[in-house]
Amino acid sequence: MGRPAQLVSQHLENISRDALGKYLHIIRRYVLGRQGVYALYRRGKLYYVGLARNLRWRLNAHLKDRLAPHWDRFSVYLTIGDKHLKELESLLLRVVKPRPGGNVQTGKFASSENLVYKFRRAIKAHQRAELDVLVGLNGDLQKTQKAVDVPRGGVPLARCVTEPFNIRARFHGKTFHARVRRDGRIRYQGRTYNSPSAAGSAVCKHSCDGWRFWKYERAPGDWVRLDVLRR
Repeated sequence: MGRPAQLVSQHLENISRDALGKYLHIIRRYVLGRQGVYALYRRGKLYYVGLARNLRWRLNAHLKDRLAPHWDRFSVYLTIGDKHLKELESLLLRVVKPRPGGNVQTGKFASSENLVYKFRRAIKAHQRAELDVLVGLNGDLQKTQKAVDVPRGGVPLARCVTEPFNIRARFHGKTFHARVRRDGRIRYQGRTYNSPSAAGSAVCKHSCDGWRFWKYERAPGDWVRLDVLRR
């Protein structure tokens, strides 16, 4: 395996505020013209998380702005590029939840799907299946759950879809595009198919496993097999 992709190139952690005021000319050497994420602490507790495309200016500003009386130590993390800075800041805000009075904004992702609604539906489906077993309407919870996850005789994708989305596939060196409708059916070249396999067969002209044939964009630029969505 190769080396993991690097995001943070250099960092300074748990540095006294006094050092920033007294030795700013030294710290400036490290952060001048650099971008990254920084954290301000008060008595060992995280008070504020921020990002900056000019860390020297931002840190110096926090010696004088509204946050000035509320922090005594800081950390900086210099990143390679600034493409994911905003998402990284949002992730930190949602995970660590700084102390009240620090960050005004909550972490907001650009286009992340909140899975809580799918999770609720899956729990309710499982509970219905479990109840059937308890009252004797079905003797095998595992089979019932399988039927809930991938319904037979219906549209397999229906339970996985909350809104329409695009899918694509590579075959014989070409890329083919289709669209999953809200009802779980797949639209490809003017025709509608009830399953990924049926739509895949329309492309390759023979039977195929459409769940492995098609890919969907789980995140910007992150195309994964449709089977991941089912699982």
